[in-house]
Amino acid sequence: MTRPDLTGDPIGRGPRLGRPRDWLFGAGLLAGLVVALHATVGWRALLAPWRELSPTLVATLVAMSVASYLLRAQRFYEYFRPRLSGRFPTLLRLTVLHNTANNLLPMRSGELVFPWLMRRYFGHDLLDATAGLLWIRLLDLHLLALAGLWILYQAEPSWLWPTLMLVWLGMLGPLAIIGRAGVARRAAGHHGRIARLVTAVAAAAPTRLATVVRLYLSTALIWALKLTAFATLMHHFVPADFWRVLAGVIGAELSSVLPFHGIAGAGSYELAAVAALVPLGVDPQLALAGAVNLHLFLLGVTLILALLAPLLPGRLAGDATSKKSSEVPG
Repeated sequence: MTRPDLTGDPIGRGPRLGRPRDWLFGAGLLAGLVVALHATVGWRALLAPWRELSPTLVATLVAMSVASYLLRAQRFYEYFRPRLSGRFPTLLRLTVLHNTANNLLPMRSGELVFPWLMRRYFGHDLLDATAGLLWIRLLDLHLLALAGLWILYQAEPSWLWPTLMLVWLGMLGPLAIIGRAGVARRAAGHHGRIARLVTAVAAAAPTRLATVVRLYLSTALIWALKLTAFATLMHHFVPADFWRVLAGVIGAELSSVLPFHGIAGAGSYELAAVAALVPLGVDPQLALAGAVNLHLFLLGVTLILALLAPLLPGRLAGDATSKKSSEVPG
């Protein structure tokens, strides 16, 4: 018998992690990647450059990736306060499990794990958790677009790109206005289904400009660590200008917004990286080999952290409530 959480639903029932056709399509992408590698690069040539990598460098890149996970958890902690106050280790566990699901499940169904775990561990409303994640993802996309403008400046220097970067940064300002408007609409009460949905999403946005700035600086640091680590590794396999390699890494990371996504990102991750590198003059076979090896590194870090996640506390929302109730004197 499963134990109910604060919403009254069984906490043992997890989110639906992809439909059968998603898994079938993801398996097709994986098979296509294996065939393409065998026919073009070859497995021995693919893996040979790993022998030349310094173990110290690999350890440093792993440490940078782990640090980005810690900062992601801190960003969630900042975003969803005060409900999560004092429970950062549990939130770190949630962050690792959420990213593991994102990196391994097909068609981005891993995103469904986040609101489910927020409800399971913290008793958070599913819609509010989903809306908060949506705004955080928009910050991620905004930062990656900003990095893309910097890459365009490297490819063809012009005053246009720095100007667009400043304009793009200025678009963060209205975020706090949207948040305050959403909170006001929620307080006023709106009974239509669509109105409630729109209001919930708007109300989940930060309501203070200072909060927006802190969250964006955290986002910038997260991606600076991750992109630097990934581009440094990929540069070992793809001997090209660093900014070109960085474009490939960003392309791979943006594969999450594609309408298709393979099992563990296999196929879609590599396709997006190659699509970004080849127009910049990188040989297609080198681009494919670099993308696959980067993906192997990503999956390796993902699995290591997934194995360590159970060591972190995972007290359920109901447990916290029961404990507080038992501490109240009768």
